[in-house]
Amino acid sequence: MNLLLDTHVLLWWLDDNPTLSKKAKAAIADGKNLVFVSAAVIWEIRIKQALGKLDIPPDFRQVLNLQPFEKLDITVDHAHVVGDLPAYHRDPFDRMLVAQAKIEGMTLVSRDVHLKKYKVPLIKA
Repeated sequence: MNLLLDTHVLLWWLDDNPTLSKKAKAAIADGKNLVFVSAAVIWEIRIKQALGKLDIPPDFRQVLNLQPFEKLDITVDHAHVVGDLPAYHRDPFDRMLVAQAKIEGMTLVSRDVHLKKYKVPLIKA
């Protein structure tokens, strides 16, 4: 299974936060699953950091590179699909993750209940 992590899931994983569900934690840790981090997630984290809404370690890039995660770039096709999505969710980062999950055939890992409306596979974080 190919997993796509929502922003809060990545942060909880890196922090070993007990808020992350056992099911999500097991799926991420399962070496049979490919785990992806979208450029949209890194973009959101860096924006929140720049606005003073999120503290991340100075070596965040290195911390992330030490994880066994694949990187997922944002493509023109992803951007077009965002425009075709129903307006169930207004957050542009989450809408991008939904578009990427749809195009790439991935399972989203998220606690965001609004994402269920998009009919993409979802593991509740």
